Amino acid sequence: MRLAILIGTLAELAGIGLTATATWLVMRAAEHPPMQALTVAIVAVRTLALAKGALRYLERLTSHRAVLSEAVELRGKVYDDLVHRRHVPSGTALTRIVTNVDQHLDTRLRATLPWITAALVGAVVTAASGFSLPLVAGLLINLVLLPWLAIRNPRDLTPLRARLTEQTTELVHSKEELIAYGLFDEKLRTATRTARELSRAERTHDLTPLAIAVQFGTALLLLAQHEPAWLIMAAVATFEITIPLAALTRPLPEPTDEPEPAHTPQAPSLNGKTAIVGPSGAGKTTLLNALARELEPSKGALADAHVFHTTVRTNVLLAKPDATQEELDRAAEIAELDLDWDQVVGERGEEISGGQRQRLILTRSVLANPEVLLLDEPTEGLDPEQADRVLARVLDHCQGTALVVTHREEQLALFDHVHHRRPVGHEHVGRVG
Repeated sequence: MRLAILIGTLAELAGIGLTATATWLVMRAAEHPPMQALTVAIVAVRTLALAKGALRYLERLTSHRAVLSEAVELRGKVYDDLVHRRHVPSGTALTRIVTNVDQHLDTRLRATLPWITAALVGAVVTAASGFSLPLVAGLLINLVLLPWLAIRNPRDLTPLRARLTEQTTELVHSKEELIAYGLFDEKLRTATRTARELSRAERTHDLTPLAIAVQFGTALLLLAQHEPAWLIMAAVATFEITIPLAALTRPLPEPTDEPEPAHTPQAPSLNGKTAIVGPSGAGKTTLLNALARELEPSKGALADAHVFHTTVRTNVLLAKPDATQEELDRAAEIAELDLDWDQVVGERGEEISGGQRQRLILTRSVLANPEVLLLDEPTEGLDPEQADRVLARVLDHCQGTALVVTHREEQLALFDHVHHRRPVGHEHVGRVG
C-alpha cells in the first residue's frame, strides 16, 4: 500500500506540474520571447504529460494488487474464525460477514488511499506556494472539514437496499402473475419510490458543491492577491484531487452476531436405514443439517441439491471425480437417470425436468456411496410408482447408514426405523414391523 501511495502522489504531482508549466508556457509565449527561452518548458510539458499517464497506470496496478493481497489475508482470517466456531452462523450472517469484508476493502481503495494521496499532494503544493494563506485554508476545509461532515453520521441503508432487492426480484420473477392479477403497475411504482428514497439517502452527505465552491473561492482570493497565473492554476488542479473527498461514505458494519440455537435437535441413532417423518415445521430438515455439521467430511454427505450449468457427466462426477464409465452407468441405472451424459442441464438444471433433476442428484449420491447418506425428500417430483421404486433401489445400494426425510407413508416399509418429528419436540423412534 505504501508503494501505491507514493506512486499515486507522484502521478497527482505530475498532473499539477503539467497544469502549472503549461499555464506558464502560454503566458510566457504571449510575450513572444525567443524560442530557446521556451524549449525547457515545452520539454517539461511533454515529459509531465507522459509521466502522468504512466504513473496513473502504475498507481492503479499497485493499489489494486495491495488490496487484493490484503483481501486474501483478511478472508483467510475470517474463514479460520468460522472453522473454529462451535456454532456455525446462518446463511444470512455469513452473507453479512462477506459484505463487511468487501466494504472494508472498498473503503481502503476508494477512501483511505485517495485521502492520504490528497493530503501529501496538498502539503507539497502548499510548501511550493510559500504557504499561501488562502491555499492552506482551502485545503484544510476540503481535506479535513468536509470529509468529516460527510461521514460523521453514517446511515444504515441496508434495510432500504434489501427492500429494493426484494421488490425488484418480485417484479422480475413474478411478472406474469402480477400482470394477470393487475398488480404489476402498482408494484413497479412501489419499487420506484423505494429506489428514489434510497437515492436521496445516499446523496444526503454529498458535500461536493461546497468543495467546488471552496476551490473557486480560493482561486479568486489568490487572484486578488496578484499571485502568478501558474500558481493559481496549480491550486485549482490541487483542489480537483480533494473535491471527491467531500462525497466519502462510511458504511455501517452489518450485524453478524446471532444467538446459538436454544434447542439442538435430538439425533436418531446412526445405524441402518431410518425414515424421518413429521408435519411441516417439525424440524426435519433442521435435523439433517445439524447432523451434517457433526459428521466428519469423510464419513458422510448431505446429498447436494445444487445442479451446475454444465453436462450431466460433470455434475455427477462431483461425487467421485475418478469414477469409471461403468460406475457412472451403474449409478444412473439405480437412479433411473435417462439423460445423455454430454447433455448440458442449464443454470440450476433449468433445461431438464424436475424429475430428471432429482434423479441426477440421486445418481450423484449413489456414486458417492458415503458411510452416512442424508437425503431430504429425494424423490420429490417423481410419480409415486417411480418414486418408491427408485428410493428402494438407492437404499438397497447403500451399504452404510441412510437417513431420509419423506412424507410418503408408502415408503416407510423400505426402512429399518422410523423417526417421528413433532412440532412440540417430542420424538419417537420405532422399529418397522
